[in-house]
Amino acid sequence: MEQAHYRHEYKYPVTCGQIIMEQARINGIMNKDVHAKERGYYNIRSLYFDDIKNSCYQDNEDGVDCREKFRVRIYNHSTERIRLEVKQKIRGKTCKRSCPISLSQCRQLMEGIAPVDVRPDQQALHKLAYLMLTRLMRPVVIVDYDRVPYTYRLEDANVRVTFDCNIASAGDISSFLDERIQGRGIMPVGRALMEVKFDSFLPDEIYTLLQLGDLTASTFSKYYLCRKFHNL
Repeated sequence: MEQAHYRHEYKYPVTCGQIIMEQARINGIMNKDVHAKERGYYNIRSLYFDDIKNSCYQDNEDGVDCREKFRVRIYNHSTERIRLEVKQKIRGKTCKRSCPISLSQCRQLMEGIAPVDVRPDQQALHKLAYLMLTRLMRPVVIVDYDRVPYTYRLEDANVRVTFDCNIASAGDISSFLDERIQGRGIMPVGRALMEVKFDSFLPDEIYTLLQLGDLTASTFSKYYLCRKFHNL
């Protein structure tokens, strides 16, 4: 499992108009992430897990400071790269650790089965498998969205600004690897989520770019809202 690396993370619900304004500013100083390729965005689909007491959901609702979530993630509906991630939040900062998993392991997790063929380098999977046996962790919801990503790296600055659009929730776990899923939007039409992530500091030029009159940081959680739409 990757070494712990904690980052600041701020989220802002934005309108289409605000996105256009922000992107017009950002394009002059930040670079599009190379993974966005020609389309300028990529699709992210995550399968989230929770235990029999819905502890992850409840911790989010209660604003518990030290909490973690497990998710299997694929990109652009492809099974060529499947990763299991553990996202932790401690004292306002976030940390993401991950490991690659096989298609067979992914299918077992989708069925709520703890894989037995866990390799030594799959520490995140080892932990999830243990929790599936001891706390009855199981897959509970799919979160699907399109991401427009920008990056900024200069000396000690490492900043990432993303716009997540078409955020949808799906309860049919068996459809996770399908090309298309039957999802339900969780945000009003014409709205999206801007996320700002950085390591130790946010450079002044980036901070200035992100200033819009009524832009307010939020505790927005895609996982929490998607679960709420499916009434647990």
